[in-house]
Amino acid sequence: MKLALTGAEGFLGWHVRVLARALRWPDPVVVTRSDLAEPAALAGKLAGADRVLHLAGVNRGDPAEVAAGNVELATALVRGLRRCPTPPKTLAYANSVQAGNGTPYGDSKSVAADILSRAGELGTEVADLRLPNLYGEHGRPFYNSVVATFCRMLADGDEPEVREDRELHLVHATDAAARLLDAPPGGSWDPTMPALRIGVRALAELLADHAAGYRTGQIPPLPDRHHVRLFNTYRSHCFPAQQPIALTRRGDARGDLVEVVRAGAGAGQTFCSTSHPGVTRGEHFHLAKVERFAVVRGTAEISLRRVGHDEVVRFPVDGDDPVAVDMPTMWVHNIVNTGSTELLTLFWTNELFDPSRPDTYPEPVTAREPATVG
Repeated sequence: MKLALTGAEGFLGWHVRVLARALRWPDPVVVTRSDLAEPAALAGKLAGADRVLHLAGVNRGDPAEVAAGNVELATALVRGLRRCPTPPKTLAYANSVQAGNGTPYGDSKSVAADILSRAGELGTEVADLRLPNLYGEHGRPFYNSVVATFCRMLADGDEPEVREDRELHLVHATDAAARLLDAPPGGSWDPTMPALRIGVRALAELLADHAAGYRTGQIPPLPDRHHVRLFNTYRSHCFPAQQPIALTRRGDARGDLVEVVRAGAGAGQTFCSTSHPGVTRGEHFHLAKVERFAVVRGTAEISLRRVGHDEVVRFPVDGDDPVAVDMPTMWVHNIVNTGSTELLTLFWTNELFDPSRPDTYPEPVTAREPATVG
């Protein structure tokens, strides 16, 4: 699978690249704005691709710039396609349900779709995918979605303001990525893009409830996949600033007691592991699973890196001063026994392990610019 991608550094582009990594597909060819301005260079990157995803666009800003930007990007892409000695098999366009709604953004997305349809003349199959409101981890507040805005405000201790209460149809970005990639069903993604229908006020209240409990490390009730993904989206705005989570040790003549997880209704699984000195566990990431680590005996270092990024965040932890560290989704993580004795770690996840759908994708944690926290 040779995949080429415009808008790779954007919100949806990152989710597409993460899902491609989970599918064990080769890293996509990244098409930059500079490439779009050079037809010959662009043709070289697109030639022979199995699938080109056009995600680059202008969503907000001056109305004239929004209108012109989306049309110019589509025109540049088709110009490069015409110069390909071997045109791509498929071009998938991340259009919007707002296309043709009379706004500069909506109308420009519609015009861009018409321009991109000309790739069909080259033998390239064109998929015009009209995406609804997307949400997900690491969305840009005040730009990508109201979910990102509310999450950022709550993570900063502010209260979201609801100016207009209307129904939203929300789709998680990984589901949209699966649709764009034409990914096989399975795992934690759903290419049918099931939407959560929720009012703006109800969304604000739900996220506020998540935030209120999570300030003390509590896991809210997670009755369905959208509640899980909304909670993961909120957590992405809290990491790493709100980690680790301090745990209270209570002791008497019999010994000590530490409460590690307080969770609302729903499935969950707790397990322990021992690790010999120098042993590393983990080296993988999850797309949806909520996971908590707590060292109860020994010393260790927990390291995490956002998929597709280089910086590594490290937490030194010690069973004599127990803390919990929650693994954000789409971050590679591991735990290393840094002591001279056996390490005992307690793990909790929000779902029972299913070997047919493990939601676990191997990848090592590497560092170029390490940052230590704690």
